[in-house]
Amino acid sequence: MTKKITYRSSGVDIDQANAFVRAIGRSVATTQGPAVIKRKGAFAGLYELFQSGLRNPVLVSSTDGVGTKLLIAKHLHQHDTVGIDLVAMNVNDILCVGARPLFFLDYIACGKLDRKLLQNVIKGIVKGCRISGCSLIGGETAEMPDLYRPDEYDLAGFAVGVVDKDKIIDGSTISTGDQIFGLPSSGLHSNGFSLVRKVFSAQDQKRLAKTLLKPTRIYVDEILRLIQKFSVKGLAHITGGAFYDKLTKILPSGKCFLIRKGSWPVLKIFKDLQQKGQVDDFEMYRTFNMGIGMAMVVDAKHVTEIKNFFSSLRMPAYHIGEVVAHKTKKIEFV
Repeated sequence: MTKKITYRSSGVDIDQANAFVRAIGRSVATTQGPAVIKRKGAFAGLYELFQSGLRNPVLVSSTDGVGTKLLIAKHLHQHDTVGIDLVAMNVNDILCVGARPLFFLDYIACGKLDRKLLQNVIKGIVKGCRISGCSLIGGETAEMPDLYRPDEYDLAGFAVGVVDKDKIIDGSTISTGDQIFGLPSSGLHSNGFSLVRKVFSAQDQKRLAKTLLKPTRIYVDEILRLIQKFSVKGLAHITGGAFYDKLTKILPSGKCFLIRKGSWPVLKIFKDLQQKGQVDDFEMYRTFNMGIGMAMVVDAKHVTEIKNFFSSLRMPAYHIGEVVAHKTKKIEFV
C-alpha cells in the first residue's frame, strides 16, 4: 500500500506555524496603539490613518532586509538583535523624507520553522517597533524546505509612515554654504557584512560577536524632534553605498559635499577591518557608515542651535562638513 503524502511529510507543518503565530501574539500586541483596528477574520492588517495636524497627508513606504548579517547571527547562535536591524533599516529610510513611521510588517522565510529561534527574531522586531513608535500589524512566515536548508532563514521588512506634503524633505533646497551634521552609528549597522565575513575569520567573528551583532541605531525620536524645531534641508540614512552613494543621493546638481575627515570618531571596528583586510579609503567610505549613521543638511545660521539641541538630548552631533559649488564632483574628503 502506497503511503499517503501530506504537506507535513513534504516539510511544511501548518500546525507548528499556527502555534508560532499564537505564541508571538501577546508580544506583537504590545506595539499596537489605538490606530490599529482588530478584526478576527481579517486577512490583512488594518490601520486607521490619523490625519490630525496634517493638511495634506502623504503615505511613505520602504522595504529592506538585514542581508548577510544573518549569517553572523547564525554562526554565533544569536538571533535576538537582527529584528531590531530589520525595523531600523526601514524606519530610518522613511525618516529621510520627514515621515513619522506608522506601522510595520515582516516577512520571514525559512527551511524549517524553529519556534525558539524565530521567537527570538520576533522579540527583536517588537523591540525595534517599540523604539520607533511603530505598530507591528502583520507579517508572513513561509516554511520552504526545498529552497532553504533547515537551519536557514531570511528576513524582509516593510514600513509605512506619513508626512504632510508641504513638509516633505527631499534635498531640493540645499545650497552652497549649508552645513552637514552627522549622528553617530552604533557600529556596522546592517551593511557590508559580505566584506566583513571575508576579512574576519570564524574565530574573529566569535571574538567580536558583541560588536558585529550590535543592532542598527534607530533615529526616529531624535529626527522627529529635530524637524519639529528646525528647517532641515536634507536627511540621509548612511547604509550601503554610504557616503559616495547614499549621502550624495539628496544633493542637487552643481553642488558638492565637502566632508572633513577627523571631525567625528571613526569606530575601532572600522579601523580593524581596514587594517586587517587592507581595504582602501574609497572602499571603506563607500561600503560602511564609518561611525555616522544619519546625516543632515541645515542652514549655516542654525549650527549653534542644532549643537545645543542634540546636546540637550545627550546625543553627539558631529559637524562633519559643508556644501560647496562644483560642476562635476558630488563629494570630496579633506
